[in-house]
Amino acid sequence: MSKEIYMDYAATTYIKPEVIEEMKLYIDEYFGNASSVYHISRKTKMAIDASRQRIASAINSNVDEIYFTSGGSESDNWALKGIASAHKVKGKHIITTSIEHHAVINTCKYLEKLGFDVTYLPVNKYGKIELKDLRKAVRNDTIIVSVMFANNEIGTIQPIKQIGDFCRQRKIIFHTDAVQAVGNIQIDVKDMNIDLLSMSSHKFYGPKGVGALYIRKGIRIDNLIHGGSQERGRRAGTYNTPGIVGIGKALDIAVQNLEVQKDRLTKLRDMFIQKLLKIQGTSINGALGEDRLPGNINVSFKGVDAETLLMMLDARGICVSAGSACSAGALEPSHVLIAIGLTPKLARSSIRFTIGSGTAEEEINYVVEVVKECIEKLKDNK
Repeated sequence: MSKEIYMDYAATTYIKPEVIEEMKLYIDEYFGNASSVYHISRKTKMAIDASRQRIASAINSNVDEIYFTSGGSESDNWALKGIASAHKVKGKHIITTSIEHHAVINTCKYLEKLGFDVTYLPVNKYGKIELKDLRKAVRNDTIIVSVMFANNEIGTIQPIKQIGDFCRQRKIIFHTDAVQAVGNIQIDVKDMNIDLLSMSSHKFYGPKGVGALYIRKGIRIDNLIHGGSQERGRRAGTYNTPGIVGIGKALDIAVQNLEVQKDRLTKLRDMFIQKLLKIQGTSINGALGEDRLPGNINVSFKGVDAETLLMMLDARGICVSAGSACSAGALEPSHVLIAIGLTPKLARSSIRFTIGSGTAEEEINYVVEVVKECIEKLKDNK
């Protein structure tokens, strides 16, 4: 293995050195339980408050609307189960999309078992919902609309502001799974009329096992985790202070460098796509241009088994995926690719490359050449 190239930033990112440095103080020195009253704990409490402020500033929310969680999956579960439980007297209808992350899809399936009715909106060939479909789907008993900000597999960005505006007019709660979007594109929860927003630290160069849920003030939501009085009585459990410090620092860095990083990744992404499309039988999945996450490249290689290609690339030191890391090893083709109209066979021929802070132009050139070689070998062996 001559090189090691990581191109799976949508699955997880590394922790930036500045983030680790800030976290270390709350592992080595200020390790006290933030719920205690002595001076060590006061330091940890202050650090948690500072991180909450950083996150609030990043998405333009109020500080007391940010609640720390263990990650994106918990935030999604809390948003959907908490709203369903708190508003079931009003209605039991939920609207989401057919291309959500499994943290939303499987939560909705669970709620269906409890008697809730879920509408899964279709998407067009680019992975976008049609607003007219949302309007038609709304009923008098609709209590929440959950639409992901940007898709983890194909990178398509949804018309979040229009969805938020519509939901606010209809007085329906609007949740967005923004795990892939936070730290990569500009988000303003007030301007976009977002009521609940999920995020996860390890998607923007912070530690794993920590996330946050934005809950707009005035939203009635039941608790997911019961116990102590942490998070103003809404989310029990001892504070993960190093992780909370890490998410705040990581997001602060991401927001400060957002436009520069976005421009750099967009140029690399478009160059990557152009080079891959020169390979015979290659097609791009998802939206293009501004409607796509800057670092996402999802392509189908017609007639090529993606799992075999993945193993060949791995043998050459290239880390990529066939879709969501959460469904790696699944026998079924990607539900996202099927939803945008791909056949099961073509869906199984698809690879997701996601680039990030550590990606260089020469790495892209190398990966394209290796992909070409691997595909030629596979076709020669048929």
